[in-house]
Amino acid sequence: MTQYATRNTARKSTLGSLPRFSYRARVIGFLRFVGIANAAVWLGASVFYTIAAGPAVVSSDMQTLLGPKYFPYFSGAVAQIVLARYFHFQLVCAVIALLHLVGERIYLGRTAHRLWVGLLAVLFGLSLMGSIWLGPKLQRLHRTEHALNATPAARETARKSFRLWHGVFQGVNVLMIGGVAVCLWRVTNPPNELRFVGTPKFRG
Repeated sequence: MTQYATRNTARKSTLGSLPRFSYRARVIGFLRFVGIANAAVWLGASVFYTIAAGPAVVSSDMQTLLGPKYFPYFSGAVAQIVLARYFHFQLVCAVIALLHLVGERIYLGRTAHRLWVGLLAVLFGLSLMGSIWLGPKLQRLHRTEHALNATPAARETARKSFRLWHGVFQGVNVLMIGGVAVCLWRVTNPPNELRFVGTPKFRG
């Protein structure tokens, strides 16, 4: 029975539990650092954009700087540039988080819970959709709204559509911030097997 347990333990040994792997603790620490740093930066940047950077572009201070004549178009144009960078940043952080899960799987032999995989997949999908679809759509609507060669009806339609989709973005953005906060909680409170992987002991 003891020999069977020993053979079974050996078969289940992961890269992080190999006795000869001298850098085991360092790699575990590195994985945790990457996961925590990525989630913390992701959450911090998302909150900063939502409560500071985004509103600042369309604030009264910006209106004073640009003047009433140029403020409606240029403030919106700058906002779309910042938003595009924001979508790209979200996408990069989501990819890093997914790679972190893969690293845990390869190194520790631990399969992530479906909840976390699903959450990261949703965050990745929303970031990708924002980068390749919603961001460009908002840019086109903004240009149409302020185009001199567009008809009044076209500009009004673009204005209403822009407000609608921008409102959708705001709502989804709040949900994404909540999802990123959950991810940060997850990487800062790992299961016991991620806190320490001991060297297998073989007994006769």
